[in-house]
Amino acid sequence: MVVVALLGTAVLGLGVLRSLQRHLIYVPQGSPAGTAAGAVPGAREVTLTTVDGLDLAAWYVPAAAGQPTILVASGNAGHRGQRAPLAAALSRHGLGVLLFDYRGYAGNPGRPSEAGLARDVRAARSFLLERAGVAEGDLLYFGESLGAAVVVDLASEHPPAGLVLRSPFTSLADVGKVHYPLLPVRALLRDRYPLAETITTVDVPTLVVLGTRDTIVPAEQSRAVGRAAAGPTQVVEVEGADHNDPSLLAGDQLVSAVTALARRAGGQDEDPAFERGR
Repeated sequence: MVVVALLGTAVLGLGVLRSLQRHLIYVPQGSPAGTAAGAVPGAREVTLTTVDGLDLAAWYVPAAAGQPTILVASGNAGHRGQRAPLAAALSRHGLGVLLFDYRGYAGNPGRPSEAGLARDVRAARSFLLERAGVAEGDLLYFGESLGAAVVVDLASEHPPAGLVLRSPFTSLADVGKVHYPLLPVRALLRDRYPLAETITTVDVPTLVVLGTRDTIVPAEQSRAVGRAAAGPTQVVEVEGADHNDPSLLAGDQLVSAVTALARRAGGQDEDPAFERGR
């Protein structure tokens, strides 16, 4: 009877974990304070509309003449205001930037899920192409952590001119196993985000940026994503940086690498640091 009770408790516990897992994966934290222009010079408030009818808040900074635009997909926590330093740094180099919040974040309607975030990032792309007038050849994607998986999925359907993956994991199951080693993570997960598998089909210039002391996404998982990428790829390692350190948000090394990719994507610079088949 004791064994049966223990088994029942374990099954109940796993059931609770399965039902609550999205609260662990997706962590909305507040909303931006102030206005878009107050956070990022030249930015304006815009609204994205998803195919399932949700309106999502976003900030858009137009590019300087002849410069590409970067669609930024955030990680699993926070809000677009916390990515304002990145947008401001890229804008100073003339790059256009779109920051947006997923469904369920920063006061947006809806509940986040893998399928939902896929719709959200497609709404962001549609805004840039259809309403902001950005040409497909001038559009780059930037994904941070979970957002890296979101933009790789988008890139598999709509390849960009260039792809930036900051602290990417190989799959959500892989990174979940690191943090919950005693649980059957693969069996429990409802959202999968198979980033390393998907990127083998994406043949575009790809930049992977990682922190060597990342305690959330192991650096080796990010390196593995770089090895799996189908396109010419550069891996930039920020020595000693943890997952949420300022150097990985808008540090000089990150911004320099992104602007170099933008020049390469625009045909201004054939950077030899991008290689195939490492």
